[in-house]
Amino acid sequence: MKSRTGKTVAKADLPTKVCAFCQRPFAWRKKWSRDWEQVRFCSDRCRAAGAS
Repeated sequence: MKSRTGKTVAKADLPTKVCAFCQRPFAWRKKWSRDWEQVRFCSDRCRAAGAS
């Protein structure tokens, strides 16, 4: 994630959420940049377990 000045943001400053399945916190990832608002699970494993 880049700040408005074009420099990268420190990992500690990235937005975080809590996984809907395992209840652990996880941080923003670049691959989630377009749909961060819809991301609910920290991993494919939690997503598969949470759907069942």
